Amino acid sequence: MKYMITVIGAGILGASCAYHLAKKGEDVTIIDREEPGRASHAAAGIVCPWLTQRRNKDWYVLVKNGARYYPDLVNQLNEDGESNTGYEKVGALHLHRDPAIIEKMYQRGVERRKDAPEIGELTKLNEEETQAYFPALGTEFQSVHIAGGARVNGRALKDSLLRAAQKHGARYVNADATLIRDGNRVSAVHAGQETIDVDQVIDTTGAWSNQLLSDLGLQFNVRSQRAQILHLELPDQDPGNWPVIIGLNKLYLLTNRSGRVIVGATHEDDVGFDHRATAEGIHEILNNVLSAAPGLNHATFKEVRVGFRPFTPNSLPLIGPAPKTENLFVANGLGSSGLTSGPYLGYLLSQLATGQDVEIDLTPYNVEQAMDET
Repeated sequence: MKYMITVIGAGILGASCAYHLAKKGEDVTIIDREEPGRASHAAAGIVCPWLTQRRNKDWYVLVKNGARYYPDLVNQLNEDGESNTGYEKVGALHLHRDPAIIEKMYQRGVERRKDAPEIGELTKLNEEETQAYFPALGTEFQSVHIAGGARVNGRALKDSLLRAAQKHGARYVNADATLIRDGNRVSAVHAGQETIDVDQVIDTTGAWSNQLLSDLGLQFNVRSQRAQILHLELPDQDPGNWPVIIGLNKLYLLTNRSGRVIVGATHEDDVGFDHRATAEGIHEILNNVLSAAPGLNHATFKEVRVGFRPFTPNSLPLIGPAPKTENLFVANGLGSSGLTSGPYLGYLLSQLATGQDVEIDLTPYNVEQAMDET
């Protein structure tokens, strides 16, 4: 049976879902209003979840599987003629000043590698070795080098997924979407000047999801968090192959192929959808990063990117059918790990929407725990 499926929201999650559905031969329409502040456009793109101290096992399952899925996805896209996926395995350094904590991180990585061999080789580095990998750093950090750490350009990956989806027959519509209910199902979607009949609808609109679902009398408790991310450029240096830097409290550093150094990020609650770059946000990042990476003092300031991370009440991604609406699926709440878990969750969504079994237990990620009727 061929389904008519509309995916609303074309960030990493929605683009991945649409791509996998189109590859299955479904009749796919992708709708996105291209809102300023889309998380996929701003996010730095670090794929290295394994040494985290976050204790939520359900969250770790998603990010671990997400990191594992990337090489397979990139191969699929390459087969579809999409070589500019933005994904590169450049390794990562997890920093700390305390050798005892470095040892704990190393042992945690060794233990987790038993279930996640994609972590690759783990190496403890002293201060000189750490700085040699990322010369802009100060001299006070030791680190664990994670060979499997990677970076991904969110814009490039999203665009490659959308292009590949369209190669497989998907249609892209730049418009605002409105859901039309008929009894306990969505019968159609208004998009600009057209009405699209649907068998299934998939909501991947991130922080804006509640605006869409309110048409159905549903209140989705998802909040937005503003992230400001700086792009710098080092004169007379090519940092394009430097590893990802994590472990600087809430800060991170990474580079890209064009030679930029990307520094983030702020975590700003209760600002609504104000997508301005602010003096306070820029100051917060620079004040913290320049003390840790004095080699960036003379970097050229290029731009600030601003995006809105979606969070659910328990800060856990949610995926599954919406309550009392038999043909609507929702995935949301990826937070700051969206580029790690988003492509994998899109794959799971494509299975759900077409009645296939999924490979993990989705009970912990039940959408209803964050959904109310209005």
